Amino acid sequence: MHDNTAHNIYAQNNVGIESPAKLIEMLYEGVLRFNAQAKKSIKDIDIEKRVYWINRSTAIITELISILDHSQSGDISEYLEGLYNYEIQLLTDANNENCIIKLDEVSNVFKALLEAWRETTNVVN
Repeated sequence: MHDNTAHNIYAQNNVGIESPAKLIEMLYEGVLRFNAQAKKSIKDIDIEKRVYWINRSTAIITELISILDHSQSGDISEYLEGLYNYEIQLLTDANNENCIIKLDEVSNVFKALLEAWRETTNVVN
């Protein structure tokens, strides 16, 4: 059921999904893309856009939490849920404090997650 929710988000944007693994990759890339826009907005002192882009990143991370399969992955799912929730808190703080450092911290985590995801899915495929 949760996979359908994530799929529908991208289907609305006319993006074809090759596989669930590709969907996760696209979600990680989305967080990075939206964080870059939020960072630009902070530098441009554009509060409206900063809030918009941080909210988009938060929405993706919330979706990532909702599609975790605790029955299959056990400890990994629990770890990721805690990590994702922490990243949401950092985004909230970055938004409230107009803080590029916290935004960069979230981006660095998602860069590492994306790299690890690509490595593991390439091995599996």
